Amino acid sequence: MSLSVRVAGQSDVGCVRRNNEDSFGYDKLCGIYVVCDGMGGAAAGEVASRIAVDSVLEYCRNNHANAGVSSTSEAISARTARLAVAVQFANQQVFSSAAKNQAQRGMGSTIVAVLVEDAMYSVAHAGDSRVYLLRRGTVEQLTEDHSLVMEQLRRGLITEEQARHSEVQNIITRALGTEADIQVDLRDLNAEPGDILLLASDGLTRHIANEDILGIVEGAPSCEDGCARLVAAAREAGGLDNITCVLLRFVEES
Repeated sequence: MSLSVRVAGQSDVGCVRRNNEDSFGYDKLCGIYVVCDGMGGAAAGEVASRIAVDSVLEYCRNNHANAGVSSTSEAISARTARLAVAVQFANQQVFSSAAKNQAQRGMGSTIVAVLVEDAMYSVAHAGDSRVYLLRRGTVEQLTEDHSLVMEQLRRGLITEEQARHSEVQNIITRALGTEADIQVDLRDLNAEPGDILLLASDGLTRHIANEDILGIVEGAPSCEDGCARLVAAAREAGGLDNITCVLLRFVEES
């Protein structure tokens, strides 16, 4: 089965922040789609997220169709191994830039990235940006936040309700650029016709519940309209942070 991808993305500063530290990018030819949420003083967050996105795109464009990258683990495919290397490359670029520039010291970025080949795709992530799968009236979160709140929730120290209203939601435990090497969570998945993937920064997901995401996206006639409706809903709910989303729809080729 051969599937093609329809895609759109949108980023918004939100209702409170003065600058947008989120970045996104994609290359349909290479099948790579990325959302990053930067952090750091002054404008360093913007720099970190932009470097991260551009570095992943650069690596995937220069190493298209595996290009000699093979998997060293039976648990992941060569495609996923290639995506993992791309994210590590992005981490090195952010880390190196921060080390060279005093104004950028301590900057970092979350990342969610999806690499698509026909009816298969890989997911890589670090931080609290997320990937969701919308399929036949259901929504599933494919990533698990690397955050203090999620760690507290996993250990049973707080409830889900307390997690939603926690004052430390912005503290993440894993991000690009903070160390020379980074642990990246990876997944191999198969796509079905009609599947929709949502890549989003936490400025969207902290405001919109999973079931509302499903309703908004399924009610939109296109990926472009879906992104616009998601951003509008997050702004209407407060827009406390930058808001970024990328929507991919898998369509069976005739």
